[in-house]
Amino acid sequence: MLLKTIERHILDQQQKFPGVSGDFSRLLYDVALAAKLVSKEVNRAGLANLLGSTGTVNVQDEVVQKMDEFANDLFVRILSTGGKVCAIATEENEKVTEIHEDHFVGTYAINMDPLDGSSNIDVNVSVGTIFSVHRKRSQGRGGSEEDCLQVGRKQVCAGYVIYGSSTMLVYTTGMGVHGFTLDPSVGEFILSHPDMTIPNRCTIYSVNEGNAAYWDGGTRAYVDWVKSVDPASGRPYSARYIGSLVSDFHRNLLKGGIFLYPADRKDPKKPSGKLRLLFEAAPMAFIAEQAGGAASTGSERILDIVPTQLHQRVPLIIGSRSEVVRYEQMAADNAAP
Repeated sequence: MLLKTIERHILDQQQKFPGVSGDFSRLLYDVALAAKLVSKEVNRAGLANLLGSTGTVNVQDEVVQKMDEFANDLFVRILSTGGKVCAIATEENEKVTEIHEDHFVGTYAINMDPLDGSSNIDVNVSVGTIFSVHRKRSQGRGGSEEDCLQVGRKQVCAGYVIYGSSTMLVYTTGMGVHGFTLDPSVGEFILSHPDMTIPNRCTIYSVNEGNAAYWDGGTRAYVDWVKSVDPASGRPYSARYIGSLVSDFHRNLLKGGIFLYPADRKDPKKPSGKLRLLFEAAPMAFIAEQAGGAASTGSERILDIVPTQLHQRVPLIIGSRSEVVRYEQMAADNAAP
């Protein structure tokens, strides 16, 4: 079997577009490099004094973990150099990191969650990185928040890295979804999952049922339905919930399933949902659709939402297309009058 590294794969894709500068390819190399370094530290976090919190709270009103801070600083530092990027927005930083004239300024903007699910790292549960790439659209040489506040369907690339029993990088540029597994013996990401597609037949549902008392009628009706016994359809579905979006989505991408984080009444500070549109929902939605799945708020396609705020939150229903459509139908049928 011929082994193909992520670098070789990216170059092969680049050759389909004669005359391009190669900046986009080099940007993806930088993401892969940063992911290798984060993977190394995640695997030795308990030995490197990187477990636990920093004692501070971020713009999301969440306690910052030491690995959050490490991953955020590392990705921003690596992606800021080399003249490929004009602006970087992350879940951890209140404002966009703008690249101006005193640095090399590129033509791409990055949105990312440097370490998704970091609260799980102390108990050795898989965590991940989520990233999204847009083309620069602001006027002038430097980048700005405008470059990051773009509708999801205009993404030129989205991907995630999962740091688990093995480290995998999964990404799409709008031409299918491909997965690469890090071989630690040679320090390379190797193509292991070409042309990934999510099975349309759903067997798994992933939701935090501890919030059930705060759900709307549509969500309660849908979850009751997937848990009911129907020999003809194969229900009930299996419940699998990790609490790390990357981990839950990755499992469902491979096996067929649906992940739900609906809006609820539990936290009045987050009436529109918990997950961040730019840093979590939109990148995962792009991957899901490229793999044959779907992503919705329950009533609206995620990739059609025009962002108005950098840290905007939305509900997220994502996974096998047939199940996302079913959820939307049941949400409409059970909507409050």
